[in-house]
Amino acid sequence: MAIQIPDDAPFTPEQRVWLGEFLTKALGGGAVAPPAGPSVPVTVLWGSQTGNAEGLAKKIVKQMKKGNFEPEIYDMADYDRGRLPKEKNLLVITSTYGDGEPPDNAADLHGWLLSDDAPKLEDVSFSVLALGDTSYPDFCSCGVQFDERLEQLGGKRLFKRIDCDVDYDDGFKEWSTGVLELLAPEGAAVEQNGASILDQADEGHSKKNPFPSAILRNENLNKGGPRETHHVELSLEGSGLEYEVGDALGVFPENPPEVVDEILANLPFKTDTEVETPDGDEVSLREALIRHYDIGTLNKSFVTKWQERSGAPFLRSLVEGGQKEDWDDFCWGRDLIDLVVNYPADFSDAEDFVEVLKKLQPRLYSIASSPNAHPGEVHLCVAIVRYDSHGRKRGGICSTFLSDRSEGLQPGVYVHHNKAFRLPESGDTKLIMVGPGTGIAPFRAFLEERKVSGAKGGNWLFFGNPHEQSDYLYRDEIEGYVKDGTLSRLDLAWSRDQKDKVYVQHLMLNAGAELWKWLEEGAAFYVCGDASRMAKDVDAALHAVIAEHGGMSEDAAADYVKQLKKDKRYQRDVY
Repeated sequence: MAIQIPDDAPFTPEQRVWLGEFLTKALGGGAVAPPAGPSVPVTVLWGSQTGNAEGLAKKIVKQMKKGNFEPEIYDMADYDRGRLPKEKNLLVITSTYGDGEPPDNAADLHGWLLSDDAPKLEDVSFSVLALGDTSYPDFCSCGVQFDERLEQLGGKRLFKRIDCDVDYDDGFKEWSTGVLELLAPEGAAVEQNGASILDQADEGHSKKNPFPSAILRNENLNKGGPRETHHVELSLEGSGLEYEVGDALGVFPENPPEVVDEILANLPFKTDTEVETPDGDEVSLREALIRHYDIGTLNKSFVTKWQERSGAPFLRSLVEGGQKEDWDDFCWGRDLIDLVVNYPADFSDAEDFVEVLKKLQPRLYSIASSPNAHPGEVHLCVAIVRYDSHGRKRGGICSTFLSDRSEGLQPGVYVHHNKAFRLPESGDTKLIMVGPGTGIAPFRAFLEERKVSGAKGGNWLFFGNPHEQSDYLYRDEIEGYVKDGTLSRLDLAWSRDQKDKVYVQHLMLNAGAELWKWLEEGAAFYVCGDASRMAKDVDAALHAVIAEHGGMSEDAAADYVKQLKKDKRYQRDVY
């Protein structure tokens, strides 16, 4: 057992670590070398929308505390920018969301750093870890901008920027190991008992070890009309998984077997064989394509790899001279099956083929239930995506899996904690919630929790969808909350039930005076839903309400909104 020196012992943190290791090994017949030289100061800044970047920042800080470092970690929203020119070693970990935008908590620092007000940073050594998703055109753009701007301001790049895709474990391991080896050449901080701390498996069920969850209920909430929105209830009994309202659930889907069979029928090699999965297991190629590999996403990186083996003239011209709009036009509405059938590639065997494929990733859904209202269960509100393109019927991989292919199965699930989307500590705080469409999900959870906990603060919900008759999700529950007083106010926007389209942001403007009154009384403002359009329009409406009814200039209103964010009174769960 390792001996730990109490925190109140009269030693520095590195001395306590060394003394503990010395006693542990000395009593066991071993020896330990004393710390080499003075400890290394490192500042870690994180920008995170859903918690991934925050989690990785805490991991590397935990790793540094095992060695001869003095790490400090900051949420970018709380960082004193006046410190920046004085930093010695700066590590930046940030995600990108929406149309290449910085996370909410990184927006102010990002904007300031890119402005003419940013200082020179000649004495700062830095490195950036960028998180993103290659299925989006502005892959890792926020991290790229931080990296390039820090260099423009005179900073010295300590270690190369690593751009991570959705499956970021390998990228984080390469980056953190590279950074720490440069800061501590002896490697003492990177190794702990002969193994990297990153190799230590998480206990219990997690993304790496999902829980097989039984589906308890699965029904379409829409009453006629073309839309499908499923309410899905899953069991967590025996999982050990716990969640809070505001968290998300990761769901591992399966690809459509009929599409996989068509891919297999068009491949130029023997397909009745086994291959290695991304996790190192041996399964049939068919099972691998159904459960382990992504067959539904095309992007520039993947098409470029395919073109190298295809030689198709069109793909060659796209790779060599295609502009952003050309790539967007080609990749939208196409899947792997389109490349296999229309642009055949030369693969020697099944192993050679799966080497170019990405791992099938889980999908995150905002949790639509309170654990206190539904013990042992977790609920989701899922929009089922279906469309026709290029002569084929297509759909969202996970949404159609839940609606069409999950019966009798137990999908693998895990909890993704989102500390950036939490209820206020006090139940007396008023809530303003804006969640059209499936953006209603976390607010159903909020309302359940507020009712169960007996919270006294008022609750105001803005909800909208195209048609009241067919698209009023959770109608009975919502109207029940109005009747029993859980909902103090309900504003509904049915965009296509009248000649002029009406959206939630229009209702905000109409109710501007009352909305401003709630904000001045300390209300917290929450938004959930589409990042690229709805969330931007709602944000603009919020600024307009504050400017008009608060009697402020645009700049003053912007400052008011920034303070709301800093006080955790403006939170967004957008995607």
